[in-house]
Amino acid sequence: MNLKTTANLSPIRVGLLGIGTVGSGTFNVLQRNQEEIRRRAGRGIEITMVAVRNETRARSLAAEAPGVKVLADPFEVVNHPDIDIVVEVIGGTTVARELVMQAIAQGKHVVTANKALLANHGNEIFAAAQARGVMVAFEGAVAVSIPIIKALREGLSANRIEWVAGIINGTTNFILSEMRDKGLSFADVLKEAQRLGYAEADPTFDIEGFDAAHKATILSAIAFGIPVQFDKAYVEGIVKLEAADINYAYQLGYRIKLLGVTKRTGRGIELRVHPTLIPIKRLLANVEGSMNGIMVKSDAAGITLYYGAGAGSEQTASAVIADLVDVTRLHTADPSQRVPHLAFQPHEMSDLPIVPMSEVVTSYYLRLKVADKAGVLANVTGILAALSISIDAVLQREADDVGGEGATQTDLIILTHDCVEAKMNEALAQMQALPTVLAPITRIRKEELA
Repeated sequence: MNLKTTANLSPIRVGLLGIGTVGSGTFNVLQRNQEEIRRRAGRGIEITMVAVRNETRARSLAAEAPGVKVLADPFEVVNHPDIDIVVEVIGGTTVARELVMQAIAQGKHVVTANKALLANHGNEIFAAAQARGVMVAFEGAVAVSIPIIKALREGLSANRIEWVAGIINGTTNFILSEMRDKGLSFADVLKEAQRLGYAEADPTFDIEGFDAAHKATILSAIAFGIPVQFDKAYVEGIVKLEAADINYAYQLGYRIKLLGVTKRTGRGIELRVHPTLIPIKRLLANVEGSMNGIMVKSDAAGITLYYGAGAGSEQTASAVIADLVDVTRLHTADPSQRVPHLAFQPHEMSDLPIVPMSEVVTSYYLRLKVADKAGVLANVTGILAALSISIDAVLQREADDVGGEGATQTDLIILTHDCVEAKMNEALAQMQALPTVLAPITRIRKEELA
C-alpha cells in the first residue's frame, strides 16, 4: 500500500506585510523554531517576501536574511504569484482592508492579528474568503498568547455557550492593578504605563475601551454564531475611575477590572465593555498587571478559564505562527471541510439581535458624595425602593474619615441586586437631582461570574 507523505513537499511561501513589533517577532520565532514548526505542519513554512517601508529596517533585514526579498510596496507581495499565505500585521483598517481583500481575490490565504480590521470589516472579509475558498486565520487578534479563538471555535464546539467574560486589554489591567496596589491616581499610573511601554503615547484606544470592544466583538461572533457587530457594542473605558472606588470595592470584597462581556439572553446577545466589580474569590479578579484572562460558561464543560500574556512581540508571534501551521495543514483540503471562520457554518449563522444597553440586566456599585445630614440615606434608598431596585449592601463612611475633621460631606456606597439598566438610569437621575447629592454619582456595574 502506498502512503501519501508530506515529507517531500516544498515549503509553503509566506509574504509578511510589516516588520514592526509583531512582524519582527513572527520573523524571529519562525526562524528560530523552524524545524519544530516543520515537524508539526508537515512541511516547511518560509517567509520569502517582506513589505518594509522603513529603509533602515529594510537594509538590516536584507543583510540578516539574504534569502528574503524585501519590498517597499505591500501590494507587490500580495499580488506576487509565488506567495501562498499573506500575513498582515501592519494594523489599521484602511490600507490593511485593501491588502487583505486583494490577497483573498488573488486566492491567497490570510493570517492577521488585526482586531480592529475584523471587528469593523470581518463580515465582508469572511464572506469574500468563503466565496474564494481561502482561509482567514486570526488567533493573534484576541489575547495573543491565549488560544481562545481555537478554544471557542473547536475545543468547545460540543457546547452551547452561555457567556464569555474577559480581561482582554493588558494596558488597562496594568493601570487598575497599579492604582489598587499603590493608591495612585489614574493620571499618575497612566504616565508610568507609558514610561514602561505598556501604554501608547496616545492611549485612547486602550483606556476608552475600544481595543477591548474589538476583541469582545470577535469573541461574541464566534461564541454565538452571529455576524461581527462592533457598531452595536456598548463601550465604556476607565478614565473616570478614581482610587477611592477601587478602595471601596476592595473593602466590599471586590476588585475592579475592565471587562468585556458577551452573554446569551432571552432578548438576544449582550455585547459590552466597561469597568466591572468582580468578587475577589473569582480567579479572574486575580489576573494582575498586563496579563489577560478569559472565562467561558458553557452548558457541558461548565466554566473554563484561560490565562496568559495579552501583548508582546513573540507572544503575538506565537499565535500568528500557530495560524500559519493550521493553514499549512489545511492548504490543500476541501474548503467545505475546514473549520468555519466564525465557528458556525456560514448558512447557519444566527440573526439574534444585540441587546441595547438600556435592556441589560446586571447589578451595580454606586458612590454618592452626599451632605452629612440626617435623612440622606432614607431619601436615596426610597428612590431605589420605589423603582423596585433592591439593595445588597451599604457602606456609609464617617464624614471625618472622608474629608477630615469637621467635614460636612461624606461618601455613601451602595451595592444593588440585579435590575434592568433603564431602571437604574431613572434612579440615578432622581438621586442626582437631590439637593443633598453634591457631585456626579459614580456607577460601576457588577458581575458575580458564577
